Amino acid sequence: MKEEVHSEPRGAQGLGSRTAVVTGGAKGIGEATCRLLAAQGFAIAIIDRDEPAAEETAKSLPSAMSLAGDVGDYHRMKELIDRVEDEMGPVSVLVNNAGWDRVQPFLANSPSLWTDLLRINLMGVFNLTHTVAGRMTERGAGHIVNVASDAGRVGSSGEAVYSACKGGTIAFTKSVAREVARHGIAVNCVCPGPTSTPLLDEIKQNESAAKVMDAIVRSTPTRRVTSPHEVADAIAYFASCPPQLTGQVVSVSGGLTMVG
Repeated sequence: MKEEVHSEPRGAQGLGSRTAVVTGGAKGIGEATCRLLAAQGFAIAIIDRDEPAAEETAKSLPSAMSLAGDVGDYHRMKELIDRVEDEMGPVSVLVNNAGWDRVQPFLANSPSLWTDLLRINLMGVFNLTHTVAGRMTERGAGHIVNVASDAGRVGSSGEAVYSACKGGTIAFTKSVAREVARHGIAVNCVCPGPTSTPLLDEIKQNESAAKVMDAIVRSTPTRRVTSPHEVADAIAYFASCPPQLTGQVVSVSGGLTMVG
């Protein structure tokens, strides 16, 4: 894999600080989010490990760049955010969307799997937030949207460590929201249920995992999986909400969880 793919931003001048960084923006929920934010006038920076898909998505947007990198690498993320701000302007929206899962009973897990899940699903959120939030506090404005999961709210069979990562993301969202609120920064969290993404297709290739997912869908009031566009709608709302709306968690899961 090449270290980096970079497509030059097109039309970014004149957009001011309306620059959004979306991790895992090449496909699924991330891609849908990129398209919706681009339609709202944001210049988009996509950070993703899938270089060809990220480049393809960036080329289809009016003002976008793609950057290859592992969100679990703090120093690489700092390099990429530096580049985004040099070429596209200050980051006004950060969407921590990158995620990965493998459905497997916890007692069948290996410690190396725990490391991979933690690195992508939790450390990635820490790394980007730490890199971007400081810049936002200096400017006195910004929106951070973390994509967790309903698995982090209620748990999920076969996803113990993934659920722990997403539960950690929820707690992290609330804690950082408290710390940066006085600087005009809103930090919120969107929790999808099972969503029709390439990751879900990959998970369902395993017969036992497919049965788990099918059971979850049967217990969902709407009796269907969520579409990436439905999740993107919630992300886009938090990406432009008033700063007084912060530290909140919303599920987009057809009523799978209804938390008061």
